[in-house]
Amino acid sequence: MSGRQLPAHIAAALAGNTTDSAGRPWAGRDLSGPENPLHAFDDDDGSADPGLVAALAGLLQPGTGSGTAERAVVEALTTARVFIPIVALLSEQAEGASGLHADKEAEMALVTLTSPDGRKALPVFSTTEALARWHGEARPVAAYASRAALAAAAEDAQLMVLDPGADLTFVVRRPAVWALAQQVPWTPSYEDPAVAFLVEEAAGRQEEVLTVGLRPAGGVLTRTADGSIASGGGPGPELRMDLQLRPGLSPDGVRDAVASFRGKLLDLTDFVDRVDSLDIKLTR
Repeated sequence: MSGRQLPAHIAAALAGNTTDSAGRPWAGRDLSGPENPLHAFDDDDGSADPGLVAALAGLLQPGTGSGTAERAVVEALTTARVFIPIVALLSEQAEGASGLHADKEAEMALVTLTSPDGRKALPVFSTTEALARWHGEARPVAAYASRAALAAAAEDAQLMVLDPGADLTFVVRRPAVWALAQQVPWTPSYEDPAVAFLVEEAAGRQEEVLTVGLRPAGGVLTRTADGSIASGGGPGPELRMDLQLRPGLSPDGVRDAVASFRGKLLDLTDFVDRVDSLDIKLTR
């Protein structure tokens, strides 16, 4: 849980302030209609976005590739409304001029999670019902998923977790979170031609490397609450790299070659921006 200051668009929605972020007073203005960002969800009944529901269902369709399924969910999130959980934190006010302590006051804070690898993650929910089941005291703040991605960036969260604790939980990885925040298209790293090109170039600069193959890693898959396999949204390694090295290397030579190749890739900013997690396997 984080006590950092809320992003401006969420703080404005909660504070009941008298002016907008540009200092223009609310008084005398018509706050109805879709043009007002604070009232974009006036008629929202808290149910899930139909496009997002359909994309998530696609994860469970037999024969659907991970790239197709994951890309469909992220594409649905570009226009979907989600709910961000916030909670009240009690804090003591400072001692007043009279020497008496004031009552406790409540501050609102985003709820964040810690992933198994130690990174911070922002939970978001497709429905108010899912949020209430997960945290009965959290208050839902409706926001477009792109705004939620911006909130994640403001909280230094590299991941978003859609519907934690639900029948199907979907992890939105760092490159997809950044794409949502910037409102640009996203391609999974294991299907990204730019990633393949960077890997091929790096392999060409290392004589020990013969071939490199890219495909989804096992961590892309996840399981629903009933044990069914979903073809995307998993929390584990994302990109698998099948690496074939020149025969005859000693064990130390193999270790050094793999470390050197990994280092070459991690020195490439574009590779790091496009790849969330990497699993290297040696092949014959």
